[in-house]
Amino acid sequence: MLAFSALVAGSFSLGGLMANDIDPAAFIAARFWLAAVFVGMLAYLRGGFGVGSFAAPWRYGILGGLFGIYFVLMFEGLKTAPPVSAAAVFTLVPLMAAGFAWLLLRQIVTPRMALALTTGGVGALWVIFRADLGALIAFDIGRGEAIYFIGCVSHALYAPMVRRLNRGETAVTFTFGTVVAGGILLTIYAWPELRVVNWSELPAMVWITLFYTAFFATACTVVLLQFSTLRLPSAKVMAYTYLTPSWVIVWEIALGNAVPPVLVMGGVALTVVALLLLLRDDEARKVS
Repeated sequence: MLAFSALVAGSFSLGGLMANDIDPAAFIAARFWLAAVFVGMLAYLRGGFGVGSFAAPWRYGILGGLFGIYFVLMFEGLKTAPPVSAAAVFTLVPLMAAGFAWLLLRQIVTPRMALALTTGGVGALWVIFRADLGALIAFDIGRGEAIYFIGCVSHALYAPMVRRLNRGETAVTFTFGTVVAGGILLTIYAWPELRVVNWSELPAMVWITLFYTAFFATACTVVLLQFSTLRLPSAKVMAYTYLTPSWVIVWEIALGNAVPPVLVMGGVALTVVALLLLLRDDEARKVS
């Protein structure tokens, strides 16, 4: 999950550079199909898919649809939202994931986890509203952040749904089914846009982002997420998303972009505190 947060962060910075150069749904459809190739190759190298791996294909349709909605709205939001603000919106996912995990799996949130989720949520809001109390009171949230928040609701539901729908398939198998299903759904949805995209004339940054997001931020992160989701509570899995704004700042500096104001960095610091609180194992302490 530590690797997951670092890889995801790159999507925000790279996506912000090319979000206005191609239709988001068309881009994500291409991204999913390219990711399916990468995951399929990985499965082949590991001996292929097991018998019955794709039973009840409707499960992959649900997961692929949820992930597709998230990615499309992410790039739609990045048309106007700064990468660090979008990453802060992403840190609201653990709080929502905890709620969905209770509804779907009856996973209980411990007092420490509740404190951590609240702390992270406050830090995220502080960044989203740019450390401006007036904007917070007026609930003056940007259009891009609002669009991306809807996508994050889909992502939060995705995490517990993986555990709910998995029937013993490996992470690679489940990932392949998810990205293929997502690719089919997005191709149908974005077909009018896909037909008119002049792929040969797209800027180089679009192709760089497409490869990065397909391989690192889709194929790799979905495998990492599903591997972790099957072994950790949903809220703890998503806790690592609290590192995303910090990683985005690193990416922004590396790409030569502006560093957020000092006051905004205070909100980022709160998200790191939330991560540290969530990583403490309550059960281990009780046993010891």
